[in-house]
Amino acid sequence: MKRNRDGSHATQANRHRMLQQVANQLHELGYKKMHASDLKGRHVQALVERWTREEIAPASIKNRMSALRWWAEKVGRSSVIARENAHYGIPDRTYVTNKSKAQTVSEEALSKVKDPFVAMSLELQSAFGLRREEAIKFVPSYADKGDLICLKASWTKGGREREIPIRNAKQREVLDRAHKLAGRGSLIPQSRTYIQHLKVYERHTANAGLSKMHGLRHEYAQTRYQEITDELAKERGLSSGWSAPAAGGPEKKKLSALQKSIDLDARAKVSLELGHERTQITSVYLGS
Repeated sequence: MKRNRDGSHATQANRHRMLQQVANQLHELGYKKMHASDLKGRHVQALVERWTREEIAPASIKNRMSALRWWAEKVGRSSVIARENAHYGIPDRTYVTNKSKAQTVSEEALSKVKDPFVAMSLELQSAFGLRREEAIKFVPSYADKGDLICLKASWTKGGREREIPIRNAKQREVLDRAHKLAGRGSLIPQSRTYIQHLKVYERHTANAGLSKMHGLRHEYAQTRYQEITDELAKERGLSSGWSAPAAGGPEKKKLSALQKSIDLDARAKVSLELGHERTQITSVYLGS
Protein backbone atom coordinates (compact mmCIF):
# COMPACT_ATOMS: atom_id res chain seq x y z
CA MET A 1 0.00 0.00 0.00
CA LYS A 2 2.82 2.40 0.83
CA ARG A 3 4.60 1.72 -2.47
CA ASN A 4 1.45 1.83 -4.62
CA ARG A 5 -0.66 4.92 -4.00
CA ASP A 6 -3.25 4.39 -6.72
CA GLY A 7 -6.44 6.46 -6.67
CA SER A 8 -7.76 9.21 -4.43
CA HIS A 9 -7.14 9.39 -0.70
CA ALA A 10 -10.62 7.97 -0.10
CA THR A 11 -9.97 5.08 -2.48
CA GLN A 12 -6.66 4.31 -0.80
CA ALA A 13 -8.25 4.43 2.65
CA ASN A 14 -11.07 2.07 1.62
CA ARG A 15 -8.63 -0.32 -0.03
CA HIS A 16 -6.42 -0.31 3.07
CA ARG A 17 -9.43 -1.07 5.29
CA MET A 18 -10.56 -3.97 3.10
CA LEU A 19 -7.10 -5.49 2.75
CA GLN A 20 -6.51 -5.24 6.50
CA GLN A 21 -9.81 -7.06 7.03
CA VAL A 22 -8.78 -9.68 4.47
CA ALA A 23 -5.45 -10.19 6.24
CA ASN A 24 -7.22 -10.70 9.57
CA GLN A 25 -9.73 -13.12 8.08
CA LEU A 26 -7.02 -15.17 6.36
CA HIS A 27 -5.26 -15.43 9.72
CA GLU A 28 -8.52 -16.61 11.33
CA LEU A 29 -8.97 -19.17 8.53
CA GLY A 30 -5.60 -20.71 9.44
CA TYR A 31 -3.35 -19.05 6.85
CA LYS A 32 -0.68 -17.69 9.15
CA LYS A 33 2.78 -16.21 8.52
CA MET A 34 1.80 -15.15 4.99
CA HIS A 35 3.83 -12.61 3.04
CA ALA A 36 2.19 -10.25 0.56
CA SER A 37 3.52 -12.30 -2.37
CA ASP A 38 2.06 -15.56 -0.97
CA LEU A 39 -1.46 -14.95 -2.30
CA LYS A 40 -2.84 -18.10 -3.98
CA GLY A 41 -6.11 -19.28 -5.44
CA ARG A 42 -6.97 -21.29 -2.33
CA HIS A 43 -6.81 -18.11 -0.22
CA VAL A 44 -9.25 -16.34 -2.53
CA GLN A 45 -11.56 -19.37 -2.54
CA ALA A 46 -11.56 -19.58 1.26
CA LEU A 47 -12.39 -15.88 1.60
CA VAL A 48 -15.27 -16.02 -0.89
CA GLU A 49 -16.72 -19.06 0.85
CA ARG A 50 -16.54 -17.28 4.20
CA TRP A 51 -18.24 -14.18 2.83
CA THR A 52 -20.91 -16.32 1.22
CA ARG A 53 -21.59 -18.18 4.48
CA GLU A 54 -21.85 -14.84 6.28
CA GLU A 55 -24.30 -13.64 3.60
CA ILE A 56 -22.29 -10.52 2.84
CA ALA A 57 -24.10 -8.36 0.26
CA PRO A 58 -22.96 -8.99 -3.35
CA ALA A 59 -21.95 -5.33 -3.67
CA SER A 60 -19.61 -5.64 -0.68
CA ILE A 61 -18.12 -8.90 -1.96
CA LYS A 62 -17.55 -7.27 -5.35
CA ASN A 63 -15.62 -4.42 -3.69
CA ARG A 64 -13.50 -6.86 -1.71
CA MET A 65 -12.75 -8.84 -4.87
CA SER A 66 -11.57 -5.61 -6.53
CA ALA A 67 -9.19 -5.05 -3.62
CA LEU A 68 -7.93 -8.64 -3.90
CA ARG A 69 -7.32 -8.23 -7.64
CA TRP A 70 -5.40 -5.01 -6.95
CA TRP A 71 -3.25 -6.87 -4.42
CA ALA A 72 -2.67 -9.78 -6.82
CA GLU A 73 -1.65 -7.42 -9.62
CA LYS A 74 0.84 -5.54 -7.44
CA VAL A 75 2.63 -8.73 -6.39
CA GLY A 76 2.61 -10.22 -9.89
CA ARG A 77 0.02 -12.91 -9.18
CA SER A 78 -2.99 -11.74 -11.19
CA SER A 79 -3.54 -15.27 -12.51
CA VAL A 80 -4.55 -16.64 -9.08
CA ILE A 81 -7.90 -14.79 -9.20
CA ALA A 82 -10.51 -15.50 -11.86
CA ARG A 83 -11.34 -12.48 -13.97
CA GLU A 84 -15.10 -12.91 -13.59
CA ASN A 85 -16.96 -12.94 -10.28
CA ALA A 86 -19.40 -15.50 -11.70
CA HIS A 87 -16.56 -18.05 -11.46
CA TYR A 88 -17.09 -17.92 -7.68
CA GLY A 89 -20.88 -17.78 -7.89
CA ILE A 90 -20.89 -14.03 -7.22
CA PRO A 91 -23.08 -11.76 -9.35
CA ASP A 92 -20.91 -9.47 -11.47
CA ARG A 93 -23.17 -6.55 -10.57
CA THR A 94 -25.10 -5.44 -7.50
CA TYR A 95 -28.38 -6.46 -9.12
CA VAL A 96 -29.63 -9.68 -10.66
CA THR A 97 -30.36 -9.52 -14.36
CA ASN A 98 -32.98 -11.64 -16.09
CA LYS A 99 -30.89 -11.66 -19.25
CA SER A 100 -29.76 -15.20 -19.93
CA LYS A 101 -26.04 -16.06 -19.92
CA ALA A 102 -26.73 -19.65 -20.92
CA GLN A 103 -24.39 -21.12 -23.50
CA THR A 104 -24.22 -24.32 -25.49
CA VAL A 105 -21.40 -25.90 -27.46
CA SER A 106 -22.37 -26.94 -30.96
CA GLU A 107 -21.02 -30.07 -32.62
CA GLU A 108 -19.21 -27.83 -35.08
CA ALA A 109 -17.48 -25.86 -32.31
CA LEU A 110 -16.63 -29.06 -30.44
CA SER A 111 -15.04 -30.52 -33.59
CA LYS A 112 -12.58 -27.61 -33.57
CA VAL A 113 -11.24 -28.64 -30.14
CA LYS A 114 -8.35 -30.88 -31.15
CA ASP A 115 -7.47 -32.30 -27.74
CA PRO A 116 -9.86 -35.21 -26.97
CA PHE A 117 -9.53 -34.75 -23.19
CA VAL A 118 -10.47 -31.07 -23.43
CA ALA A 119 -13.41 -31.89 -25.71
CA MET A 120 -14.67 -34.52 -23.27
CA SER A 121 -14.44 -32.10 -20.33
CA LEU A 122 -16.51 -29.59 -22.29
CA GLU A 123 -19.15 -32.24 -22.95
CA LEU A 124 -19.30 -33.07 -19.23
CA GLN A 125 -19.62 -29.38 -18.36
CA SER A 126 -22.58 -29.16 -20.71
CA ALA A 127 -24.24 -32.43 -19.70
CA PHE A 128 -23.93 -32.07 -15.92
CA GLY A 129 -23.33 -28.36 -15.26
CA LEU A 130 -19.84 -29.03 -13.91
CA ARG A 131 -17.32 -26.33 -13.14
CA ARG A 132 -14.24 -26.35 -15.34
CA GLU A 133 -11.97 -27.81 -12.64
CA GLU A 134 -14.50 -30.54 -11.84
CA ALA A 135 -14.75 -31.55 -15.50
CA ILE A 136 -10.96 -31.63 -15.89
CA LYS A 137 -10.30 -33.69 -12.74
CA PHE A 138 -13.27 -35.98 -13.46
CA VAL A 139 -12.56 -39.71 -12.98
CA PRO A 140 -15.38 -41.64 -14.70
CA SER A 141 -14.63 -44.94 -12.95
CA TYR A 142 -15.09 -43.25 -9.56
CA ALA A 143 -17.89 -40.81 -10.40
CA ASP A 144 -20.30 -43.06 -12.29
CA LYS A 145 -22.70 -44.69 -9.83
CA GLY A 146 -25.25 -45.87 -12.38
CA ASP A 147 -28.13 -43.47 -11.81
CA LEU A 148 -25.99 -40.53 -10.64
CA ILE A 149 -22.48 -39.16 -10.67
CA CYS A 150 -20.60 -38.45 -7.46
CA LEU A 151 -18.01 -35.69 -7.47
CA LYS A 152 -15.09 -36.23 -5.12
CA ALA A 153 -14.48 -33.44 -2.59
CA SER A 154 -10.98 -32.80 -3.95
CA TRP A 155 -12.43 -31.89 -7.36
CA THR A 156 -14.99 -29.38 -6.14
CA LYS A 157 -15.14 -25.79 -5.01
CA GLY A 158 -14.86 -25.65 -1.23
CA GLY A 159 -14.10 -29.37 -0.96
CA ARG A 160 -17.73 -30.49 -0.78
CA GLU A 161 -18.64 -33.84 -2.32
CA ARG A 162 -21.91 -33.77 -4.27
CA GLU A 163 -24.18 -35.92 -6.40
CA ILE A 164 -25.85 -35.10 -9.72
CA PRO A 165 -28.56 -37.33 -11.24
CA ILE A 166 -28.15 -39.05 -14.60
CA ARG A 167 -31.49 -38.18 -16.17
CA ASN A 168 -31.30 -39.02 -19.86
CA ALA A 169 -29.69 -41.09 -22.59
CA LYS A 170 -27.48 -38.21 -23.74
CA GLN A 171 -25.80 -37.96 -20.33
CA ARG A 172 -25.26 -41.74 -20.26
CA GLU A 173 -23.75 -41.67 -23.74
CA VAL A 174 -21.33 -38.88 -22.73
CA LEU A 175 -20.32 -40.81 -19.62
CA ASP A 176 -19.74 -44.01 -21.57
CA ARG A 177 -17.37 -42.19 -23.92
CA ALA A 178 -15.61 -40.61 -20.93
CA HIS A 179 -15.02 -44.11 -19.52
CA LYS A 180 -13.54 -45.24 -22.81
CA LEU A 181 -11.20 -42.24 -23.03
CA ALA A 182 -10.02 -42.08 -19.41
CA GLY A 183 -10.00 -45.75 -18.46
CA ARG A 184 -9.30 -45.92 -14.72
CA GLY A 185 -7.80 -42.44 -14.68
CA SER A 186 -9.00 -38.84 -14.90
CA LEU A 187 -9.50 -36.54 -17.86
CA ILE A 188 -5.99 -35.23 -17.31
CA PRO A 189 -3.51 -37.18 -19.48
CA GLN A 190 -0.89 -38.99 -17.42
CA SER A 191 1.87 -36.93 -19.01
CA ARG A 192 0.46 -33.63 -17.62
CA THR A 193 -0.18 -32.03 -14.26
CA TYR A 194 -3.48 -30.27 -13.61
CA ILE A 195 -1.92 -26.84 -14.20
CA GLN A 196 -0.31 -27.97 -17.45
CA HIS A 197 -3.58 -29.43 -18.69
CA LEU A 198 -5.53 -26.33 -17.63
CA LYS A 199 -3.32 -24.29 -19.95
CA VAL A 200 -4.00 -26.81 -22.73
CA TYR A 201 -7.74 -26.47 -22.05
CA GLU A 202 -7.55 -22.68 -22.24
CA ARG A 203 -5.51 -22.76 -25.44
CA HIS A 204 -7.73 -25.24 -27.27
CA THR A 205 -11.00 -23.56 -26.28
CA ALA A 206 -9.62 -20.17 -27.34
CA ASN A 207 -8.43 -21.60 -30.68
CA ALA A 208 -11.91 -23.03 -31.23
CA GLY A 209 -13.48 -19.63 -30.62
CA LEU A 210 -15.03 -20.71 -27.33
CA SER A 211 -15.11 -18.41 -24.32
CA LYS A 212 -16.97 -17.95 -21.03
CA MET A 213 -17.59 -21.67 -20.63
CA HIS A 214 -19.24 -20.86 -17.30
CA GLY A 215 -22.30 -20.25 -19.49
CA LEU A 216 -22.65 -24.02 -19.77
CA ARG A 217 -23.61 -24.06 -16.08
CA HIS A 218 -26.23 -21.40 -16.77
CA GLU A 219 -27.69 -23.57 -19.52
CA TYR A 220 -27.74 -26.63 -17.25
CA ALA A 221 -29.37 -24.69 -14.40
CA GLN A 222 -32.12 -23.32 -16.63
CA THR A 223 -32.83 -26.73 -18.16
CA ARG A 224 -33.04 -28.34 -14.72
CA TYR A 225 -35.28 -25.57 -13.39
CA GLN A 226 -37.76 -26.22 -16.22
CA GLU A 227 -37.67 -29.98 -15.57
CA ILE A 228 -38.03 -29.70 -11.79
CA THR A 229 -40.84 -27.14 -11.84
CA ASP A 230 -42.67 -29.37 -14.31
CA GLU A 231 -42.31 -32.40 -12.01
CA LEU A 232 -43.35 -30.49 -8.89
CA ALA A 233 -46.21 -28.68 -10.60
CA LYS A 234 -47.79 -31.95 -11.74
CA GLU A 235 -47.34 -33.45 -8.27
CA ARG A 236 -49.17 -30.46 -6.77
CA GLY A 237 -52.06 -30.33 -9.17
CA LEU A 238 -50.85 -27.89 -11.84
CA SER A 239 -50.72 -28.75 -15.53
CA SER A 240 -47.05 -27.92 -16.11
CA GLY A 241 -44.00 -26.08 -14.89
CA TRP A 242 -42.36 -23.05 -16.42
CA SER A 243 -39.05 -21.65 -17.63
CA ALA A 244 -36.69 -19.67 -15.41
CA PRO A 245 -37.01 -15.87 -15.63
CA ALA A 246 -33.64 -15.69 -17.38
CA ALA A 247 -34.94 -18.13 -20.00
CA GLY A 248 -38.10 -16.14 -20.69
CA GLY A 249 -40.26 -17.45 -17.85
CA PRO A 250 -42.30 -15.39 -15.36
CA GLU A 251 -40.60 -13.27 -12.71
CA LYS A 252 -40.90 -14.52 -9.14
CA LYS A 253 -43.09 -11.60 -8.10
CA LYS A 254 -45.71 -12.65 -10.70
CA LEU A 255 -46.05 -16.23 -9.43
CA SER A 256 -48.99 -17.45 -7.38
CA ALA A 257 -48.46 -18.64 -3.81
CA LEU A 258 -48.34 -22.28 -4.96
CA GLN A 259 -45.98 -21.44 -7.80
CA LYS A 260 -43.70 -19.55 -5.41
CA SER A 261 -43.40 -22.63 -3.20
CA ILE A 262 -42.53 -24.72 -6.27
CA ASP A 263 -40.04 -22.08 -7.40
CA LEU A 264 -38.32 -22.15 -4.00
CA ASP A 265 -38.07 -25.96 -3.98
CA ALA A 266 -36.81 -26.03 -7.57
CA ARG A 267 -34.12 -23.43 -6.83
CA ALA A 268 -32.99 -25.40 -3.79
CA LYS A 269 -32.56 -28.54 -5.89
CA VAL A 270 -30.74 -26.69 -8.67
CA SER A 271 -28.48 -25.09 -6.06
CA LEU A 272 -27.49 -28.51 -4.68
CA GLU A 273 -26.72 -29.90 -8.13
CA LEU A 274 -24.57 -26.86 -8.94
CA GLY A 275 -22.69 -27.18 -5.65
CA HIS A 276 -23.82 -23.95 -3.98
CA GLU A 277 -24.79 -23.75 -0.33
CA ARG A 278 -27.14 -20.78 -0.68
CA THR A 279 -30.28 -20.89 -2.80
CA GLN A 280 -29.99 -17.14 -3.43
CA ILE A 281 -27.01 -17.73 -5.70
CA THR A 282 -29.28 -19.47 -8.20
CA SER A 283 -30.60 -16.03 -9.18
CA VAL A 284 -27.30 -15.52 -11.01
CA TYR A 285 -28.18 -18.47 -13.24
CA LEU A 286 -31.99 -18.37 -13.28
CA GLY A 287 -32.93 -14.72 -12.82
CA SER A 288 -35.48 -13.51 -10.30
